[in-house]
Amino acid sequence: MIAYLDNSATTRPCEAAVAAMTKCMEEGYFNPSSVYAPAVEAFQRVRACRELILQALHGSGYELTFTSGGTEANNLAILGSVARMRGKQLLAVSAVEHPSVRESFDELERQGHEVRRIGVDERGELDWDALSKALDDGASLVSCMQVNNETGALLDVKRLHELVNGRALIHVDGVQGFLRVPMEMKYCDLYSLSGHKIHAPKGIGALVWRKGVRFAPRQLGGGQENNLRSGTENTPGIAGLMAAVEAMKALGPGMADELMAKKLRMIARFREAVPELLVNGPEPEKAAPHIVNLSFPGVRGEVMLHALESEGVYASTGSACSSKKRKVSAVLTAMGIRPDRAEAALRFSLSPHTTDEEIELAASALSKLYPQLKKYARR
Repeated sequence: MIAYLDNSATTRPCEAAVAAMTKCMEEGYFNPSSVYAPAVEAFQRVRACRELILQALHGSGYELTFTSGGTEANNLAILGSVARMRGKQLLAVSAVEHPSVRESFDELERQGHEVRRIGVDERGELDWDALSKALDDGASLVSCMQVNNETGALLDVKRLHELVNGRALIHVDGVQGFLRVPMEMKYCDLYSLSGHKIHAPKGIGALVWRKGVRFAPRQLGGGQENNLRSGTENTPGIAGLMAAVEAMKALGPGMADELMAKKLRMIARFREAVPELLVNGPEPEKAAPHIVNLSFPGVRGEVMLHALESEGVYASTGSACSSKKRKVSAVLTAMGIRPDRAEAALRFSLSPHTTDEEIELAASALSKLYPQLKKYARR
């Protein structure tokens, strides 16, 4: 048995998604841009997935463009929308974003735009006064993530919407929030999501955008997806995404509460195993229901990570997209977490399918490993 507690990195595709993809590849493999009947059916299935996601997000008055995942959706939202603005822009982004957002703004800064990086406190809460100042100074785009991928800190999307009050485009990176945290599209203009975080396959995602928002496409070619994302649609991926969305929705409105109860139970068991354990970021009850960041004082996160792996427990030191590039989390550093505490941090992330047995296996491994590893703590 293993304990897979790294669902924010990726999730196991659900059975329905695998079955839908297999059927699409074996029977429904036609190009949705062709005009004969089976191809039209493929086109209709793509449209059905689009409508399902918009419905889940209460996205009346919005469009959806399929992408290869969250990174491409974020790039299209940020780089594509700014490319349609005239002149050099003032842009605002939180200081704790995913690399696909952070590096998009780095690129815009190299192009001559001004970027205000809005700080956060130790709970991951935005510096609302700094953001207000950026808006007063004329910011034309604001980008923040709905759920922080390392700490589970939640964005108050309604408050953001009220603060912006139509003065700028609002982009929300919903990769870690979609279908796990409530979201209504009326509070933002652009929303990114990714399939493989919700038990769909890798290689499929989407950007949801308010009608009237203008983009310069990042890919050129056949003009698919309203001329915003050329390239033949990934119909097997879209089929898997649709099946996964349906499966997540079928879990019902109590799914988030059940996830939260599971997370709190995990933290309690981990604290019994390691009384010195520290929670980084918001109080667990006030964070997303599936993510928690924990420090094990005196033991480097990377050391603990590999020790847990030897016991069949899988976690993460932070964002899987940048974990091989750095030793200390840029997110925790931006939150003001001490370097020694940040270096001792691991992220644990759950899914609706995480079992009590997995949590118990992880707790048992921690109670065994932490006393051993702490003996070798650097002094």
